[in-house]
Amino acid sequence: MASHLFTPITLRNHTFDNRLVVSPMCQYSADDGSANDWHMMHLGALANSGAGLLIIEATAVERDGRITHGCLGLYNDANEAALKSVIEACRRRGTAKIGIQLGHAGRKASAKRPWEGATLNEPELVTPWQTKAPSAIAFGPGWHVPQAYTAAEIEMLPAAFASATKRADRLGLDIAEGHGAHGYLLHQFLSPHSNKRTDHWGGSLENRMRLPLDVFRAMRSVWPASKPLGMRISAVDWVDGAWAIEDSIAFASRLKDLGCDFIDVSTGGIDVAIRPPVAPGFQVPFATAIRQKVGIPVMAVGMITEAEQAETIVADGQADMVALARGFLDDPHWGWHAAYKLGADVTLPPQYARAGLKAWDPAKRRHAAKA
Repeated sequence: MASHLFTPITLRNHTFDNRLVVSPMCQYSADDGSANDWHMMHLGALANSGAGLLIIEATAVERDGRITHGCLGLYNDANEAALKSVIEACRRRGTAKIGIQLGHAGRKASAKRPWEGATLNEPELVTPWQTKAPSAIAFGPGWHVPQAYTAAEIEMLPAAFASATKRADRLGLDIAEGHGAHGYLLHQFLSPHSNKRTDHWGGSLENRMRLPLDVFRAMRSVWPASKPLGMRISAVDWVDGAWAIEDSIAFASRLKDLGCDFIDVSTGGIDVAIRPPVAPGFQVPFATAIRQKVGIPVMAVGMITEAEQAETIVADGQADMVALARGFLDDPHWGWHAAYKLGADVTLPPQYARAGLKAWDPAKRRHAAKA
């Protein structure tokens, strides 16, 4: 029986060879927002991972929207030029289509790189910058207290996302998503846990969705109609009385009406103290709920580690695509090995063809010889 994970999927005018995705993974290694030789090595390897789609890490639309001093950006010409050389190399030598995640860290900006602190999330204290957020509420104890955005400043944010989106299109990227998850700026507006505003940007669900929907609308207006555009969301906050799956379903429905092509479904990240109940595939049911209620393609992510697990998610209709992060860091050819297990084929660069399935599996070699 043919693998479901390794069947093509079409979004708008783009067909992806399979439903396996390299999830965006921050590398904290850019030079003032610009990609460098690390990104060439990192993304170059993952472009030949066997995945149909490689999504570049969270990329800031403003300099002050970076998570750390080392985070990638797409807010000036230097950023665009540096990323262009990496993308062109990946496209020349790789097999995956390439996308990007565009975001703004809000109150979670001005943080240390993870390896510079004792814990994963710590504020930058030596060379910090002033952060901004929907409300003047710190991400956690010891964190910077952000300035609350003025209404005029909020109204300028969609243009920043649109500008970065236009740069992404000039770079020839196949797909893009807005980052509305993990406690970053758009999620901060969505969640009542972080948004305590009393104007038309806060309070009701409709008001809290206003900026993220305006941002998506601005992105869609400058992104070609032939190219897929999506949104990553945190489906739940894991906090009673905060953002819940019913809110995500309502938000996804509104996004679909605006021309959203897929929802990349994660969870959590709104508060440094919250610990989600992590277990294999623990976020997949939220993706399934959105898929069933909204009728929009969804991408499942989070503690998906085994080929058979990923296959079941797609085969059973729990999600349309499966995204892995740490699995690909551990094994940059995870997609090859998953295909071997599932009896599927993936395109290999010709330089690596001798390492393909037929070279290792005697039964496959015999079948190929008879053919």
